[in-house]
Amino acid sequence: MASVASSPISFAAASFLRIKPFPLSPRFFPIRTLRCSSSSEPIEFDISFAPPKPTLPSNPQQLYIPWIVRGDDGSLSLQSQPPARLIHALADATTQNPKKKESPKKKKPPPSASSSASPSSEPKLSKAARRFYNERFKEPPQRLSKVLAAAGVASRRSSEELVFDGKVTVNGVLCKVPQTRVDPTRDIIYVNGNRVPKKLPPKVYLALNKPKGYICSSGEKETKSVISLFDEYLSSWDKRNPGIPKPRLFTVGRLDVGTTGLLVVTNDGDFAQKLSHPSSSLPKEYITTVVGDVHKRHLMAISEGTIVEGVLCVPDSVELMPKQHDIPRARLRIVVHEGRNHEVRELVKNAGLEVHSLKRVRIGGFRLPSDLGLGKHVELKQSELKALGWKS
Repeated sequence: MASVASSPISFAAASFLRIKPFPLSPRFFPIRTLRCSSSSEPIEFDISFAPPKPTLPSNPQQLYIPWIVRGDDGSLSLQSQPPARLIHALADATTQNPKKKESPKKKKPPPSASSSASPSSEPKLSKAARRFYNERFKEPPQRLSKVLAAAGVASRRSSEELVFDGKVTVNGVLCKVPQTRVDPTRDIIYVNGNRVPKKLPPKVYLALNKPKGYICSSGEKETKSVISLFDEYLSSWDKRNPGIPKPRLFTVGRLDVGTTGLLVVTNDGDFAQKLSHPSSSLPKEYITTVVGDVHKRHLMAISEGTIVEGVLCVPDSVELMPKQHDIPRARLRIVVHEGRNHEVRELVKNAGLEVHSLKRVRIGGFRLPSDLGLGKHVELKQSELKALGWKS
């Protein structure tokens, strides 16, 4: 505190006090004059200094940011750390993404009638990408009768009859040639005034444990067809696969009305042709129960083969199975690969034996599941299809 008794403030008084002005520094606040009295009273000066600058650690690699904080009493202070209330406020705050303001753009033209109305339309691909897909992945055009059969219109033979009868149009033009190549995804096909869906049903492969008394014909007039065992499966198709057409099922090969066991059912014509054709040479194993005793001469006669449909059919193997307590009759295991009509029954009959029951238990490398009940079916997996000799 400096107190001087003198006349009113003047240039002389200032020079007498010799108060040398000093430059303002960030360390000091501006000089405040608290009271200036009259000429008879002394002049008092009150100079307040800022708090000392906080000392920083000697670590030069760490960056410090000064914080000027106003306390609860209104005074300012210099700190090297942010205030605690700011840290708590940032911790409690919820981060939100502010909506970006859309810049004004040109209005898009309305979509044309040919474009898809769904917002999730497929992206447009380049010409080179479309050519690459068409050459390597897209299925080539197929015969008209095959497309109709795959769409579930009718069997391939019945589809050919529909084409010959003039009940099929392609792109508005009457077509009477079943071998016409069509693309179901592009061509518009009508049968009896009903359009064939562009999206074909997926390939279905099922294994059925056929019961006795059912035939393998899939005609509508047949009341006890094996296809009727799939009525519940087809009735729930729309619920399990909404928007997908139902497959038209048919059997791969045939089992006569008195034979039980493994039967493959599908809607894939190529798969059925591959498995049922004699050139595939797929081994088929049957268990037959015969009437009477079986001797060695019977086994020799079966192994020598017999004539079926004008062709000599020789089995791959013949084996007499051990007797079981619950089955008093003799059982034979016969493996054939021809797959001709009534082949096993003819082999047993030619040996002088009578067939009591016949069951197919294996096709290729796929064996009928032991826990699959009569009249029940199971979907075939990819590994099981490979066991049948099919490469999709």
